[in-house]
Amino acid sequence: MTTPITLPDLASRALSGGVVHANDEFFAPSDHLVDPNPPTFTPRTFGPKGQIYEGWETRRRRTPGHDHAIVRLGVPGIVRTIVVDTSHFTGNYPPYAAIDGCRVDGHPSPEHLADAAWVPLVPRAALAGDTRNVFPVDPGHRITHVRLSIFPDGGVARLRVHGEVTPDPRFLTGGLVDLAALEHGGLVVGCSDMFYGTPNNLIAPGRARTMGEGWETARRRDDGNDWVLVRLAAPGVVRVAELDTSHFKGNAPGAAAVRGSAGDPDDPDGWFDLLPVTRLQPDTRHRFLVEDVGAVSWVRLDAYPDGGMARLRLLGEITPTGLDTVRRRWSAP
Repeated sequence: MTTPITLPDLASRALSGGVVHANDEFFAPSDHLVDPNPPTFTPRTFGPKGQIYEGWETRRRRTPGHDHAIVRLGVPGIVRTIVVDTSHFTGNYPPYAAIDGCRVDGHPSPEHLADAAWVPLVPRAALAGDTRNVFPVDPGHRITHVRLSIFPDGGVARLRVHGEVTPDPRFLTGGLVDLAALEHGGLVVGCSDMFYGTPNNLIAPGRARTMGEGWETARRRDDGNDWVLVRLAAPGVVRVAELDTSHFKGNAPGAAAVRGSAGDPDDPDGWFDLLPVTRLQPDTRHRFLVEDVGAVSWVRLDAYPDGGMARLRLLGEITPTGLDTVRRRWSAP
């Protein structure tokens, strides 16, 4: 059985997204918008400015206009879905919102972004309170920043910008790169189970700080095993496989294997071993040299029989053809 996977949140702080400007954050700071954790709420917790909310909340507007916040995506990409999450905002959520996007490479200032060529991603739309308001986005061009406008004021708990990473090819040359990394364009496209954590955590930036920042399955009560299917950022030759079980002590897999495919991932005859079934240790960062067996586009991690893993790294070199594909995506108008 395959469990559906959600595209990564390009705006998440976990991918280095951040709020670079907000015109008002009187009641609650705009940085909450990109917090990767679900919003929480404790009734009757008051600070100097009133009830404490884990979200962005502006003051009650007494003049014409609307409020807005600009978010720098952690990685540029093609936006597919936007979620304006008003969880726990009931009598103080904005009745309408709109989201625009722009592409400004480098590290622009808020003043520079004010003059950018913004394009609509989600036209002005009605919001419901205490709800994950989901808006599909017609796929367009590469986006680096989004602007959330709320009409006229109010509170939003989280802003999720789900999409496909479009990596800068200049950072994918000159040595070994992590072919599976989310920030390079790698993506988990299927898995057997994600009861305790999303498998895209496996390819997230940095080391996992807790067990909750990894991927963990339910306990198996059959003869099968759990697995994850990764579409690499581009076809490449894997040289090093890193299987990190850090923080997983009584619940790490007993063993794991890594296989690769250069063609159709649904063709069972197209798969071959990169790392045969190998015993794993709990709470350990394992690194294995991989014999050169040719370029692969897909990698499957099999965990035996179940358990949790913090990170999967696949270090290697992108093929010339793969690099050309990345360059074309990056340079598309």
